[in-house]
Amino acid sequence: MALEEYKEKRDFTSTPEPAGEVKDSGLNRFVVQEHHASRLHYDFRLEMDGVLKSWAVPKGPPEQPSVRRLAVQVEDHPVDYVDFAGVIPEGYGAGTVAIWDHGTYRLLARREDRLEFSLAGERLQGEYLLLHTDGKNWLLMKRGPKK
Repeated sequence: MALEEYKEKRDFTSTPEPAGEVKDSGLNRFVVQEHHASRLHYDFRLEMDGVLKSWAVPKGPPEQPSVRRLAVQVEDHPVDYVDFAGVIPEGYGAGTVAIWDHGTYRLLARREDRLEFSLAGERLQGEYLLLHTDGKNWLLMKRGPKK
């Protein structure tokens, strides 16, 4: 997706969101942003391919194994968005954004229809799976201990 869609949806003269460019920091960061927009949801973002791959998770990321949460893929965001918190003015995505969790991740497996990774955040720890179901819909799950 790169950042074309992200930039088309925003007026950077009126939003504090970073315009950003595609860049690879090599840090494998993740962030979960609590977004009080028209409806509360959580934006789950993984730094990958020079951008933040992004999903809106209406009920928030699961903290317990076996809980499945809908994750709707949205446009890629610039890597600079990893530290963003603030108020987005009226227009696309209007509302308050706060950082709910952040840290690093280790990619375990990547295929077109699934991402497996281990999170090392302040709140989220352990192995997770993003599984593509259809269209923009994915399932985000925390894995249980290996037997």
